[in-house]
Amino acid sequence: MSEPVQDPQAEAKARRGRNIALALGLVLFVVLVFVVTVVRLGASVAVRPL
Repeated sequence: MSEPVQDPQAEAKARRGRNIALALGLVLFVVLVFVVTVVRLGASVAVRPL
């Protein structure tokens, strides 16, 4: 394991950076799933009977 960080501000900054990276990854995954879903459904959504 790494040595514990002594500076609370540095620790908070590192945590914030990890949280932002995790949030961006999650958003990109959701967008990817949405795009793949739209591409796979394609035109069949437009011709769906009411």
